[in-house]
Amino acid sequence: MGSMSLFNRKADLPGLVGATRLCTPEGKGIKRLSQGDLAIIDAPDLDRAFAQRLLAARPAAVLNVSRFTTGSVPNFGPQLLLDGGIHLIEGFDSDILTTLKEGKKGRLTDDGKLYYGERLVASGAPVTETAAVEAFVDAQQSLVDHMEAYFGNTIQFIHSEAPLLIDGIGIPNSGANLEGRKVLIASPGNNHRTKLKELRNFIREYDPVLIGVDGAADTLVELGYKPALIVGNPTGIGADALRSGAHVILPAEPDGHAEGLERIQDLGIGAMTFPAAVSSATDLALLLADYHNAEMIVNVGAPLDLDAVFAGVETATPASLLARSKAGTKLVDADIIANLYTVRTSGSLAWLWALLGILVALAVIIVIAGTSGDGSFTDNLIDTWNSFALMVQGLFN
Repeated sequence: MGSMSLFNRKADLPGLVGATRLCTPEGKGIKRLSQGDLAIIDAPDLDRAFAQRLLAARPAAVLNVSRFTTGSVPNFGPQLLLDGGIHLIEGFDSDILTTLKEGKKGRLTDDGKLYYGERLVASGAPVTETAAVEAFVDAQQSLVDHMEAYFGNTIQFIHSEAPLLIDGIGIPNSGANLEGRKVLIASPGNNHRTKLKELRNFIREYDPVLIGVDGAADTLVELGYKPALIVGNPTGIGADALRSGAHVILPAEPDGHAEGLERIQDLGIGAMTFPAAVSSATDLALLLADYHNAEMIVNVGAPLDLDAVFAGVETATPASLLARSKAGTKLVDADIIANLYTVRTSGSLAWLWALLGILVALAVIIVIAGTSGDGSFTDNLIDTWNSFALMVQGLFN
């Protein structure tokens, strides 16, 4: 494709003018987006699904805090928007997400500057069709190279750790009864504290076995829970958690050397080692729970999906992929469980709450009426009703 002018308009116009709207990949703000608006997003590697929702709203331009294509994955979203005649500007400062005045008219200039009136709000870099196509091709080749290396490492890992993955050789006795139990593995990262709070009803109802990984063990203790197991390097775990009564399992090298053993000895507590060529304590915790026949494993703080593997996320190692594959259908992400315990207020439920309020009010009135006289409950209720009927009759006479 050839290069294109950023704005296809008359030279005497001041720029693209439209209401600024913040939109998210989850759909927030898109319903308010109208033709000619300036959509502001934070979507690295804009995917085709999000681009289609934006395209349907026909904004004049899409302003991205992140890069439309980072180079990690070949995403078609930017080309889809450009082919639809929508201008793309990227690399805005993230402050625009907090300083944005929703619905306020903004003016976007040729060189990617956004103004409110005469005040410069933010600036970014225009994206042309040529640049978008080149970025797509480069990312496609980069992905092929990355995946060849990734799966080559996966094969090597299987060769070295097949006994662990297949027969569980090297997995220690957990010291806790996991068989047939629901297990919750809390790992540091990905807003794990908030996720644990969202799971409080699940924890209260099912009393799962709690496994704290690395610093997330401290989070469990701080939230008032007692972990049954702690897996991780104790040098990064607080003394309160280590002394909570949990069985401590130290990740170790294949030769048995475990970092942090001195801290365990200084605290005077016991620990077991888990020797394996696996660097992630979360992966070891998953293998441990699966081997000891946990009924369900809830993963908090360490999700893994194909996008993370494609993007080369540091935690998306061959061991992480294989550990989750080993857990199979037992493994559930915390977000799924949290959604089951989230009650969303809707119009269909509002009338039920209103009806409940009316019934409660009637019950209170009946109790007061039935106990307000010297007679029996029924006589008092009849006398009150008769008095009310006579009062209403008098109003119309």
